[in-house]
Amino acid sequence: MRGEQSMGVRRFGAVNWLGLWTLYLREVRRFASVYTQTILAPIATSILFMVVFTLAFAGRRGPVEDVPFEMFLAPGVLMMAVIQNAFANTSSSVLISKVQGNIIDTLMPPLSAGEMLTGYALGGATRGLACALAIGILIFPAVGVGLVAPAWALVFAAQGSLMLALLGLLAGIHSEKFDQMAAITNFVITPLSFLSGTFYSVTVLPEPFLTLSHLNPFFYLIDGFRHGVLGHSDADPWLGFGITTALNAALWWLAWRWLSSGYRLKG
Repeated sequence: MRGEQSMGVRRFGAVNWLGLWTLYLREVRRFASVYTQTILAPIATSILFMVVFTLAFAGRRGPVEDVPFEMFLAPGVLMMAVIQNAFANTSSSVLISKVQGNIIDTLMPPLSAGEMLTGYALGGATRGLACALAIGILIFPAVGVGLVAPAWALVFAAQGSLMLALLGLLAGIHSEKFDQMAAITNFVITPLSFLSGTFYSVTVLPEPFLTLSHLNPFFYLIDGFRHGVLGHSDADPWLGFGITTALNAALWWLAWRWLSSGYRLKG
């Protein structure tokens, strides 16, 4: 009777903090162990974008909304790196585990769907924020950029990191092969990040492209972060905060449902 009464009782309390912390550390150590690929490479790519676009266009087009072009460009380039790296962290972690057959090592420990989701999402968000910090330290002083509204900058950097970590987790769960993941990256994530006001102000776009830009959630991430850095934005940052918060909540719920049901994880 004692054995039957104890079945199904969690021995770790409401939250398995040790298991959650262990999963989070695994995700962080996973990208930290290959920092040349996960941190240094995005820094190099961002510097290349800054140099090439500044040399090619800054002299010809002049300021953007009274902001020097290189200063306008810097926040967008930083957020693009955040978007790509937060997505890559969770998507590659889950897909590689599935392909190699060791996803069971994550599914078997006494972790609830919410705990697994939190560990994966925070690990991906940490990589995104680490890239943001490194790129900001190197690029912002070089172009004379500060932080006009630090709270807004931090909020949208965190929102973007979390959003793409969740999208990466969903993509990793859904994909069965690397070419499926490559299709999502090449035809969804990359176009949305490039066509979100990274290199230009969306106010110069004619219709229907202006309206389409406002339907792109990545636009609000970059525009909101630019507001925090420069005090300039094409949309109300409160609107962007509301949209990105609602989308993150929806993505969190969907990821929790997929993890709870074992969708494409339990063969």
